[in-house]
Amino acid sequence: MASNFPERSSTPAAAQGSAALAGAKAVQSVRVWDLPLRLFHWLLVACLIGSFVTIKVGGSWTDWHFRFGYTALTLIVFRILWGFVGPRYARFSSFIFSPTAVFAYLRNGAHAPRTLGHSPLGSLSVFALLAAVGVQALAGLFTSDDISSEGPLARLVSSAAVGRASALHHINELVILGLVGLHIAAIVFYRVVRRQSLVKPMIVGDKLVAPDAVAGIAAPAADNAAVRLRGLGVLAVAIAVVACIVNWPLF
Repeated sequence: MASNFPERSSTPAAAQGSAALAGAKAVQSVRVWDLPLRLFHWLLVACLIGSFVTIKVGGSWTDWHFRFGYTALTLIVFRILWGFVGPRYARFSSFIFSPTAVFAYLRNGAHAPRTLGHSPLGSLSVFALLAAVGVQALAGLFTSDDISSEGPLARLVSSAAVGRASALHHINELVILGLVGLHIAAIVFYRVVRRQSLVKPMIVGDKLVAPDAVAGIAAPAADNAAVRLRGLGVLAVAIAVVACIVNWPLF
């Protein structure tokens, strides 16, 4: 009887090994997100967290709130430029969808076809967050707490304009928190319902896709030294633009 146990247990193990091998052959790693885009994403996350925490703490930390705001604005300018000169899946032209396509994607829910780059719903999230964070950073340039802190451009406009900018800055904070909440909910939905990780590809840059899907791809996203050098150039332009805006009273 004892000699039968190894024979019975080896059969499932062999089956599992074959299934694992088949699964490994069923998917292929494809580069989707380039390094400059991934760095932008996580640096923006850090800026949002940092700006939120520092303004709530207040005091001397308010200076850091402004610094996080300037950095966020620089990242937004970078992302807008990168949306035109970046690799394939970073370009806005790769994820601008018609309202019909967005509604069709929503209607199919968990059964909606998978996309290599941003999905129709994901594209809305990108544009909404870029707009909301951009508005927040720009409004912050004109804000004032009427005590010790004010944006670098507040002195250039009327007190009424400063009041409107400050009100917009406070209200838009709720908009950003709502968008971030929806973004996190989408990540959980994809992970739990669609069995698809959105976080790991944004860390490593690659997505696992079926070979037939790879065959239909014209080319994976470029992510080489030339792209990264171009990213540094675009970042330098973004820094120069924001530096000119922030220091405008000096000109």
